[in-house]
Amino acid sequence: MATTDLTQETFQETIESNDIVLVDWWADWCGPCKMFAPVYDEVSQQHDDIVFGKIDTEEQQQLAAAAGISSIPTLMAFRENVLVFSQPGAINAQQLDQLIEQVRGLDMEDVHKQVEEAREQTEQNPN
Repeated sequence: MATTDLTQETFQETIESNDIVLVDWWADWCGPCKMFAPVYDEVSQQHDDIVFGKIDTEEQQQLAAAAGISSIPTLMAFRENVLVFSQPGAINAQQLDQLIEQVRGLDMEDVHKQVEEAREQTEQNPN
């Protein structure tokens, strides 16, 4: 599958309606982003079951701000609507493949349980 440009209008729906979504936050002026783009595109061709999204931080400034993007490129991985990975910096194809395998191998029942426990903890102790 090729990469998909995501916008503020399509971001949430994409995350919610797909099992695994990777998101590359980038900008045209960013050298490391330009180095990472062909790696990301190449790996996307090998994983038809994963959505490989790209978000141009210059065109989607509100979305980037809402996501707390302060350094690019930043790669995020979502699984079952949960952010399970977020890291700035370009990585190589082997590292990206390893990340994909780790995301696929997550025990999502346990992840959802941890998310729920953290949410409950926050509600009990809001400060």
